[in-house]
Amino acid sequence: MTVQSSLAGDGRELTIKIDGRFDFSAHQEFRDAYENVSSGVSSYVVDMGGTSYLDSSALGMLLLLRDHAGGDSSDVQIVNCNQDVRKILTISNFEQLFRIQ
Repeated sequence: MTVQSSLAGDGRELTIKIDGRFDFSAHQEFRDAYENVSSGVSSYVVDMGGTSYLDSSALGMLLLLRDHAGGDSSDVQIVNCNQDVRKILTISNFEQLFRIQ
């Protein structure tokens, strides 16, 4: 399980890429990916192209990211989900909280 983060050219968009299993073992690494970044970030992209699995603690971590980003006024996208991950997000009604592509 690896978490990598990178800022877009203007420093306003942070991309967090998650590879492997997204579960509680990634908690600290995931939080560090967005908490230790400059305050100029206004948009977040969670790239799950390499995510093979996520559990309820991963859903909680996504909610913490959303709160950190501004709650209801946040701009958080979840992209590149495989079919299984997408199904979990849909069942959890995360489509109402995040833009999922």
